[in-house]
Amino acid sequence: MLSLLHGIRCAKGIGREGGILEGLDKVVAEPILNFGNTGISLRSIIVAGAILAVAAFAIWIIRQLTVRAQGKLGEGRASTLYVAGQVARYIIVFAALAAAISAVGVDLSALSLFAGALGVGIGLGLQDVVKNFVCGLILLFDGSIEVGDYVELNDGTAGAVAAIGPRATTLRTTDHVDVLVPNAELLGGKLTNWTRDRASRRIHVPFGVAYGTDKDVVKLAALEAARSVSFTLPDSDDRRTQVWLTGFGHSALEFELVVWPSLEAVKRPGSMMAAYCWALDDALRKYGIEIPFPQHDLRIRSYFGHEGQAGVEAATGRSGMPANAVKASASDASANDAAADIVEGKPL
Repeated sequence: MLSLLHGIRCAKGIGREGGILEGLDKVVAEPILNFGNTGISLRSIIVAGAILAVAAFAIWIIRQLTVRAQGKLGEGRASTLYVAGQVARYIIVFAALAAAISAVGVDLSALSLFAGALGVGIGLGLQDVVKNFVCGLILLFDGSIEVGDYVELNDGTAGAVAAIGPRATTLRTTDHVDVLVPNAELLGGKLTNWTRDRASRRIHVPFGVAYGTDKDVVKLAALEAARSVSFTLPDSDDRRTQVWLTGFGHSALEFELVVWPSLEAVKRPGSMMAAYCWALDDALRKYGIEIPFPQHDLRIRSYFGHEGQAGVEAATGRSGMPANAVKASASDASANDAAADIVEGKPL
């Protein structure tokens, strides 16, 4: 008798629990929103949310794997990995959206009216967004601009390409400032890619010396300055360090040091130019070559029978150098900080 009563109670409990579960299932499956002829239930919303969450996690995993792979592989393959990662993320996003809409139970044919309204919206206000997105895809597959390239826009903005996004491309300047440039502007405007095909470029470093200076000595000093900078590439058949006399200024002979620096140096134009100017100043001081500045000279041809320095001494009543004059020593070694930054591979 007791066992019979216990069995009846268990059956009632099971029935009660089954009724609760049945009720919950009914509540979850009951439509809470109607979209056309389709009812959207809480269950379908949960499934769609789970699909989007899994897609977001997959996108995060792909991004982490891409970053790690770019760090391990060389610079030549890093851009290819970046393009592959971007394409994979776009595919996951579109696939997740399609799966989420299907899980909700919305008939895609019912979205035709919405698609028409969206097309009008794109034509009126979203055309720039769509244009930048399409231009971003073209930039990814075109190969004219890759992640890691150092580019300069027509307005003077310059930096290394850090990322090519769906709306804008991120340029990181040498001061580590991120500049967002719309993809359409990069694709439709004029720009200079200083590191295309990962090849170095020839750089012109202008400088001037006083009139009357021996040009051969100037050339010797400038070539020595170029060789003292560690990121200067060695001479080859088609790439040679040269010194050009380019003009006759108001107070100086105008020269240019024409040199081929390394690729990493090209990506840091400010530090690169500072390094060569520093080395040039050291070399010119070593050989006693004067670097003039704009000035007007009053030349005394004769003063009581004296000329040149003797005439100045006769006019001023002074002789020799001033007591407080300090003569620069060319033999003292100086630290070239800009060159050290590039050699040590410090951040842009």
